[in-house]
Amino acid sequence: MAFIARGCRPWIGLRCHGPSPGFRYHDSRRCFFSARQQPRLRVHTSKLISVTITSVLLAFWLYPADAPQHTDYPAKVAPGADPGDCGDPAAPDDVDQSAWSKFTRNFAGISLVPSTDVLSERVAGLMPDWFKLMPGYVRKLQRELNMAPGSLAAEIWQEASDPLVHPEIHYSAKVRVSGELCDEEKTFLERRRKMIVPALARYLGIEEGDIHPDDVPTIAMCGSGGGLRALVAGTGSFLATAEDGLFDCVTYVSGVSGSCWLQSLYYSSVTGANFHRAIDHLKARLGTHIAYPPVAFASLTSSPTNKYLLSGVVEKLKGDPGAQFGLVDVYGMLLAARLLIPKGELGVNEKDFKLSNQREYVKYGQNPLPIYTAVRHEIPELDSPDYGGPGSISEEAKDRAKREAWFQWFEITPYEFFCEEFSAGIPTWALGRKFKNGTDLASPSGLRLPEIRMPLLLGIWGSAFCATLSHYYREIRPLVKSLTGLQSVDELIWGHNKDLSKVHPIEPASIPNFVHGMYGQLPQAVPQAVYDNEHIQLMDAGMSNNLPIYPLLRPGRDVDIVVAFDASADIKTDNWLSVVEGYARQRGVKGWPVGIGWPKPTESPSLAATELEEAQAHSAAEAEGKVTQAKTDQAARHADLPKPSPGTKPLKPEAQRQTAAASELGYCTVWVGTTEERASEHPPPPPVDDASTWRLTAPDAGITVVYLPLLANERAAPGVDVAASDYLSTWNFVYTPRQVDAVVGLARANYAEGRARIRATVRAVFERKRKRRLEREAREEEQAFRRLVRRGVVGGLGEGDHFS
Repeated sequence: MAFIARGCRPWIGLRCHGPSPGFRYHDSRRCFFSARQQPRLRVHTSKLISVTITSVLLAFWLYPADAPQHTDYPAKVAPGADPGDCGDPAAPDDVDQSAWSKFTRNFAGISLVPSTDVLSERVAGLMPDWFKLMPGYVRKLQRELNMAPGSLAAEIWQEASDPLVHPEIHYSAKVRVSGELCDEEKTFLERRRKMIVPALARYLGIEEGDIHPDDVPTIAMCGSGGGLRALVAGTGSFLATAEDGLFDCVTYVSGVSGSCWLQSLYYSSVTGANFHRAIDHLKARLGTHIAYPPVAFASLTSSPTNKYLLSGVVEKLKGDPGAQFGLVDVYGMLLAARLLIPKGELGVNEKDFKLSNQREYVKYGQNPLPIYTAVRHEIPELDSPDYGGPGSISEEAKDRAKREAWFQWFEITPYEFFCEEFSAGIPTWALGRKFKNGTDLASPSGLRLPEIRMPLLLGIWGSAFCATLSHYYREIRPLVKSLTGLQSVDELIWGHNKDLSKVHPIEPASIPNFVHGMYGQLPQAVPQAVYDNEHIQLMDAGMSNNLPIYPLLRPGRDVDIVVAFDASADIKTDNWLSVVEGYARQRGVKGWPVGIGWPKPTESPSLAATELEEAQAHSAAEAEGKVTQAKTDQAARHADLPKPSPGTKPLKPEAQRQTAAASELGYCTVWVGTTEERASEHPPPPPVDDASTWRLTAPDAGITVVYLPLLANERAAPGVDVAASDYLSTWNFVYTPRQVDAVVGLARANYAEGRARIRATVRAVFERKRKRRLEREAREEEQAFRRLVRRGVVGGLGEGDHFS
């Protein structure tokens, strides 16, 4: 990490630990390469240097108080202070220890090698041209962030108190304690329902006059997490629904991780709420890695993008002395530089950097309401501010802390930032300012901080790297278990999984806690630590569930149909649909189809025993016959699987599993719940097929779930497979235009597989709601007539009656 500071020699590629492509050993200390291998080596080394330099710079940024200092000059400190104490938590009182001061002192101390004079000639030849520009980029950024008169930071901070630039700073905000939807969302629902009526008529092919507003099904679409894969695939899936007419009938869209990035793009001037423009934007911007130093630093140091990308950092650290700056903040800025800035960069729009501005896209009900999600990891006892490390709490308290931790879900719409577990929320335009006892805290001038910026939110929504050690180990556990002799190691590590689930190696981002100090004003289930802490840490909601269905089941939203697009890395193993069942039981949600999801890998003991008895062979001939039959059955099951074309790599085992999974569940599966009480031993409801659509119109029918996983489809999109295509990894941040087209093509093809079934499902739910309304109106008319009869208004013997 220190090779770029103070002239230390970088031994990049010269001190080898094992053979690698492009290198050949001639002695134990140095590696040499042929002229023919130099171009490939230069490219490989350039990528290595790029990643390394970016990592080093991020390390300096993410924990400024703890970052190692390699300075050419002492940082400026208050008069009389010891320069050696700069940035130290134990520094004298006359040293400014605010978040902004610590950040600027440490960042100003970064010193890069200004030239390659200290490097060997051979290593200097491997350096990319942009490496020589790095010191200039850093020095320019240091000047812009030193808060000196005329600097960019000074300009940003001055505008932070200008109501003409940030109108929200004039308004105070209070915490709304209620489980109901906010008034703005209720108004949206009324307007959206009116907009859906003509769209539903077109989608179902019926007359608009035949649709009563009460018959309109509340349809919600959600997209899974999965980084850029979820962003690109989700764009293709949503485009397919728009082309089919379904998107115009949707009331809500919710996202996790990369699907949140998708929503951020759709509700922005970058795309203008147009999915075709979104795909063109992705093809133009995803070809460069978000952390490629020349491009990243150019965005952070050049006008007009630098102001929009850095404003959130300056306002956060300057306006909140206790704020923290970490990797998630840097990650969010890099994401915003790629996603929220159009090609050419001159078309960047300041409105796109505040989430509350997305109200413009939904205020007339012209688009579905977007719901963004994040989670807070609640760890009993350890979340207390009194916990300061080993020995600070009793062993008994530590034992209590090992109880099952859980995640609290937070949702953000253009109207409100809300936590259902707290039954509390604040206006989205107030997100980022400090609160105490349910009221925001103003500065001495009477103004508040501007709304939190989108770059930080983009980082929070996609901060899967803030996972616990348990999550990290789950990623590599299959590999560990497959290696001979490491089974005992796996058992040892997995035996401490509960402890691993309490540790986050990378600190999540923090924002001001809007329920700070609200003792006794929230539900009793709210943990004590929530009241005590001035900040709360939020992270990728995929840590809890990679499908954002929970917010769609919130009371008041009354969702009838959930259309779930799942682009998760392993859709079958991580059965996110089944996880929703626990939430539905805990919240008392009626009508959720309990037990749905991918077929369970294990069967009941009784069934397994029966099958074992049937498979038992009692003679050699019988055994040979069973083996032959098994081979025949296996061949029949795999007869329809796509064969690899000549010259292509064979499918990986995981790809084979996923292709087989498509036949197990299909590209589009529909389940419907029931409002009747179900015993826990009842089997899960079977998927709705062409012969059982009547269950969608049954009087006790509940919530309908339409599940569309991103499965391989060799017939429509050959060679595109989440399990086999390396570029579809969650951690890949570069997509070529051809790869974007391929993933979008797969998503659209998968939707096409279930298009007819989805339309039939919507029609059935519409007919069910219509039937219920007509029955309800008939009952009401009968009751009204009987009341009139009892009052003698009707039913009496009138003049001229033939009975008189």
